[in-house]
Amino acid sequence: MSIQTINPATNKVVQTFEEMTASAVDKAITVAVATYTEWRKTSYEQRAALLHKVASLMRGQRDRLARLITLEMGKLIAQAYGEIDLSADIIDYYATNGEQFLNDKPLQPEYGKAFIRYSPIGVLLGVEPWNFPFYQVARFAAPNIMAGNVVLVKHASIVPQCAIAIEDLFREANAPAGVYTNLLISGKRASALVADNRIKGVSLTGSEEAGASIAMEAGKYLKKSVLELGGNDAFIVLEDADIDKAVEWAMVGRLNNNGECCVASKRIIVVEPVADEFLRKFKEKFTQVKVGDPMDPATELGPLSSEAAAVQLADQVARSVAQGATVLVGGKRCDREGAFMQPTILTDLRPGIAAYHEELFGPVASFYRVKDEAAAIALANDSDFGLGGSVFTQDIERGKRVADQIDTGMVFINHPTWTQADLPFGGTKRSGYGRELSELGIEEFVNKKLIRISELTDPF
Repeated sequence: MSIQTINPATNKVVQTFEEMTASAVDKAITVAVATYTEWRKTSYEQRAALLHKVASLMRGQRDRLARLITLEMGKLIAQAYGEIDLSADIIDYYATNGEQFLNDKPLQPEYGKAFIRYSPIGVLLGVEPWNFPFYQVARFAAPNIMAGNVVLVKHASIVPQCAIAIEDLFREANAPAGVYTNLLISGKRASALVADNRIKGVSLTGSEEAGASIAMEAGKYLKKSVLELGGNDAFIVLEDADIDKAVEWAMVGRLNNNGECCVASKRIIVVEPVADEFLRKFKEKFTQVKVGDPMDPATELGPLSSEAAAVQLADQVARSVAQGATVLVGGKRCDREGAFMQPTILTDLRPGIAAYHEELFGPVASFYRVKDEAAAIALANDSDFGLGGSVFTQDIERGKRVADQIDTGMVFINHPTWTQADLPFGGTKRSGYGRELSELGIEEFVNKKLIRISELTDPF
């Protein structure tokens, strides 16, 4: 597999990179192992100082790094700036709070005294996606480095310059060689690396296929894994919702990151009493979206990440239409160079239609009208995915009751599924397992060791 920067706004190759040789990868792992033996002995204060420095450097190079994101995967430049800011915030968050999260946890046993002590487990492999080239890495690397682990990162092959830039930030921050290592290798080679006994755990954010491959290898070699895979988030609008606000958030939830987001609002589910009003306003806004150069601040929708992604999405829409779906807006590729897809709304969806079951990774919204709240919940749960979801209602207690019945890892009330450093992120069903971010994110790859102290009065 070639590792290339291809500008998706033009589909032109910008730069090509050579994959690392097997011996270079072996050497990188060897260095990481040696570094871990020393890094695990460092204080939280030392680890925090490094992470704060990386975050500071990231903010200082904000413009250059944001432009790399937009160049390599087509994110709108304003959103690329936002990603750099969020990534730096996540790194600072773990630097500031990591020690507190990993303090000894006292227990209250019936006999004796006991506590849980957290300790690192070693060299970790992170397999990261292209859609958030800095954020996804930050949420894997920062907590684990703060915990005393060291990380190897195999980044997506279409964002090599972003991958190299992150490693450079750690180098500029004077991180010991091996604390953070970028591996320029293919996905297939990353799966094979899980078998290496020197690697103690693996985290992947990506497709179901990639997740299944990594999970199979991790299970075979009895290694801890965390998977964040696809999503088909429901965006439920109840009859007591503020419709104008719901429409505004539906636009953000569906088109953020050009629609290429695991927690995008992919299935818009509206109860019958307000379905016509919502759809009329939603359609009007969709037809007004400005498609164009993602480097232009006035652009509202950029290209998909690659030509292959655009071809796949267009095929999913075409198959859905052939199976009975109706195109209300868009439905085709844009008539211009680059990996562009028209903002699209599909209706008349039912079981058996591709768009009903598959994740549509791009600017395509699936619209459903349902009888009532119970039908909305049932439809939301009729999915193999279980990442996030949203409920819009002015009755917060009602929103909480509905959220409790939605089978996903996250539910947001009156907001699309979103992310921030102090909120746990992860799913259930085919959306994967484990959690990233918040206190939960730093607990995935640590040994939670029980230490018990016996007393003379103990009966055993």
